[in-house]
Amino acid sequence: MQRTFYRSLWLSDIHLGNKDCKADYLLHFLHRIDVDTLYLVGDIVDMWEMSRQFRWPASHNKVMHKLMQMSQQGTRVVYLPGNHDAPIQSYSGMAFGDIEIERELVHTTAQGKKYLVLHGDQFDADVTLGKFHAWIGDKAYDLLLFLNRWFNRFRQWRKREYWSLAGYIKKHIKGANEAIARYRTACCDKARDMQLDGVICGHIHHPESLVENGIHYVNDGDWIENCSALAEDAEGNLSLIYWLKTANQTSNVSAIKPDSSTSKAA
Repeated sequence: MQRTFYRSLWLSDIHLGNKDCKADYLLHFLHRIDVDTLYLVGDIVDMWEMSRQFRWPASHNKVMHKLMQMSQQGTRVVYLPGNHDAPIQSYSGMAFGDIEIERELVHTTAQGKKYLVLHGDQFDADVTLGKFHAWIGDKAYDLLLFLNRWFNRFRQWRKREYWSLAGYIKKHIKGANEAIARYRTACCDKARDMQLDGVICGHIHHPESLVENGIHYVNDGDWIENCSALAEDAEGNLSLIYWLKTANQTSNVSAIKPDSSTSKAA
């Protein structure tokens, strides 16, 4: 199996423990790469969802063990907890075994550019219009994921590859686009205040890379809708990876069957 090397890799919003987590696709990706530094940019474990209903399929367990294995085999792993794994925030500056825990940090690329790295929930007040609107947004997103789940079950039955219906719908909702724009601006403002070249974040499940008023904004996306990551190559170039698009060019990723079995092992 041909493996790809990355100097740095950013993953966020995996949401282990959530029924919409694409753990099988993430494992397919992780087994095909080598990484010097791996940043886990928040919402890796969905503690919100697990507090309502405990769900831990075997594939989610395999992802957790793979990340720990990487940390023990030479990859520097840094965990930057977000809002869905907020209890881990209190351990910022400490380490869990070989995994470092930080709320936010500055990454320097091989080209010498400096990027603020953080989950992004720090900017929620700049994006939402109040608790009621946030509640409505959560319910609407739950509906989108419900539609996305059944739509892709039908595609799998037809032996078609995964496609994010939720992401497509979000792109055509004016309010969602406005919220994304406010979030992007808040992130860039923070990086500019720190006199950095850019910001790398997650949180809103919308992969994107663009320059706004001289600041390079990069959102590495998620493993709920988009199966995306951000990678830095040996020369310091940053690029978004849409794994299902990449994998479908070289292997039959559509043959991967989601693991519906559950386990209480962590």
